[in-house]
Amino acid sequence: MYNGLYITATSQRNGKSVIALGMMQLLSRTLRKVAIFRPIISEPQLDDLDPDINLMLKHFKIDMEYAATFAYTYTEAREIINQGSRSLLVENILRKYKKLLETHDFVLCVGTDFLGKDPVPEFELNVEIAANLGCPVILVTTGENKTADEARESLQPVMDALAQYSVDVIAAVINMAGLTQTELDELRRHFARGESAPLLYAVPDEPLVGKPTMRDVQKIVDGEILFGHNRMDALVGDYLVAAMHVDHVLQYIAKDQLVIAPGDRTDMLLAAIASRLSSSTPDIAGVLLTGGLRPPAEVCDLIEGWSGSPLPVLLTRHHTYKTILALREIYSVIEPDDIRKINTVLGLFEHYVNGKEIAERLQTRCGSHTTPMMFEFNLIERAKSARMRIVLPEGTEERILRATDILLRRDVAEIILLGDPGVIAQKAQALGLDIGKAGVINPAASPRFDEYSQSYFEFRKNKGITSEQARDIMSDATYFGTMMVKKNDADGMVSGSVNTTSHTIRPAFEFIKTKPGFSVVSSVFLMCLKNRVLVFGDCAVNPNPTARQLAEIAIASARTARVFDIEPRVAMLSYSTGTSGKGADVDIVVEATKIARQLAPELAIEGPLQYDAAIDPAVARTKLPDSEVAGRATVFIFPDLNTGNNTYKAVQRAAGALAIGPVLQGLNRPVNDLSRGCTVADIVNTVAITAVQAAAEKADG
Repeated sequence: MYNGLYITATSQRNGKSVIALGMMQLLSRTLRKVAIFRPIISEPQLDDLDPDINLMLKHFKIDMEYAATFAYTYTEAREIINQGSRSLLVENILRKYKKLLETHDFVLCVGTDFLGKDPVPEFELNVEIAANLGCPVILVTTGENKTADEARESLQPVMDALAQYSVDVIAAVINMAGLTQTELDELRRHFARGESAPLLYAVPDEPLVGKPTMRDVQKIVDGEILFGHNRMDALVGDYLVAAMHVDHVLQYIAKDQLVIAPGDRTDMLLAAIASRLSSSTPDIAGVLLTGGLRPPAEVCDLIEGWSGSPLPVLLTRHHTYKTILALREIYSVIEPDDIRKINTVLGLFEHYVNGKEIAERLQTRCGSHTTPMMFEFNLIERAKSARMRIVLPEGTEERILRATDILLRRDVAEIILLGDPGVIAQKAQALGLDIGKAGVINPAASPRFDEYSQSYFEFRKNKGITSEQARDIMSDATYFGTMMVKKNDADGMVSGSVNTTSHTIRPAFEFIKTKPGFSVVSSVFLMCLKNRVLVFGDCAVNPNPTARQLAEIAIASARTARVFDIEPRVAMLSYSTGTSGKGADVDIVVEATKIARQLAPELAIEGPLQYDAAIDPAVARTKLPDSEVAGRATVFIFPDLNTGNNTYKAVQRAAGALAIGPVLQGLNRPVNDLSRGCTVADIVNTVAITAVQAAAEKADG
């Protein structure tokens, strides 16, 4: 089940507040604690609260601090993006969202108000935020003055954009629509794409909801109420600037108009009130006097003597032209005390939007989609909660020291550095790093050195190792660090920024050994693409695995994926899909798939599959339409090292993907290898991965 929902529009004034209000009503009926969250709010006016947040907090009596309901104002967000820190913006929004989930059952998110000049980048920002929060989306678009064809043409590119981010679109709502039921049914058929097709609803225009009230006018022009305090809920449908003589203006009077006139036009003010009293003219909404010119006392007395003013009259200090410009920016706000409008909105939602269908989608679908930012954020958070002890044998290497400083500052893990303490301290000081909380051990001077050497001798004496050789070998930092893991003096090890892969993992092969049921140690790369995280294996260890080994690699890779909250759907890759090809290379994948299904019948696994059929739903529908994996694979098992290594590097370079790994799997305890070209960020991520692996091992006993 999802624990959040993101409501976004495609441009301003699409009525997303209506849908948000209806959804909060729906969620509040079934969930105990629902939070409201707006990642980016419009700029507050003086002490005013964001209207959407204010409405939700007050009407539904939500117990939240206002500061917790949003992350940034529009200006703050724009400044951060302009500084090139868009990822930081999204990461901080994600952090605040996660904080709400700690104390709430569900978080309803409402997107931006589209105040910028170009709605396209703002829509893309909303989609990016929703994707990184892991929220499904309800899309709100306007159907005002649109035919069915125009509605379809405006929705299609938006749906395509959402699909690129792998965002689950629960529903699309066409607001202020004038569609017939036949036209709506045709639109639903057009967008139907199996079980994942979005629900589609059309909500007709309701003047009470869409039109601003005289109270909205008062706020936008900073007006003073002169008369008609009890009529401020009157709806404004249009504006009439009274620049002509009264008898000419009366020819243009229409229902629900706001008559705008300079404050010294007392003739127009009296004529407007008289028109409201007359049964032969349409009822106007009110009068707005400009220029700060207050009517004379005699005129005011006359109006007040009319058994109370029959319509509201406002006064603004702005001149007429500036007033018109301000009114162009007005939009209808649903106030918490406007019970009439709130009930109208809820009635519209309940009548035209099937809340039961939406609730079922939220409950039955699983948020398995993971973006790179979500992955890295969750990775660090999970490592922090586990507080594992990770040993880094290359303790004097600059990148290791810089990574240690970051890891300790972020409290990701307890770090143990191997090497000469004096050299390490001197280098850290020269680099301006704070590594005071790290443990530092010189292997040869360690009180555990003799014990470790003797243990290694016992493990390897049948291989011809002498006790003297064991002591020499154990003085090597990599062997010493691996023995720390073996002896439970550390929970995991990360090395390879200086040492070769073979030197890093050889000790683990020698005495940590493989898990029961596994004959090989293998590896995966966690491929962080733009909108998803995939698992590629084996791309670093086994050159030509047998069918049995390939099956073990598939099962181990699926387990690794699950450790990192990636729902495993395993594709056994080949140059053939299904039965389309023949040959020894295909046969080994067929056999490996069969073995993997026998060893792990609960696993979603398909093979042989070509890469395009594994990842692209459109290709999968053609080549293997009935597969639960084809087109949706998250774990990709390559038939040999040549294919896997080249493919991961091609994807890394061509798609600009972040490749985290290799992550070793199949060992009894977590040991991971770094590339000698690794960055400080790579080291931080690999330590966090090792910590999460170690925590999972402990949880499994």
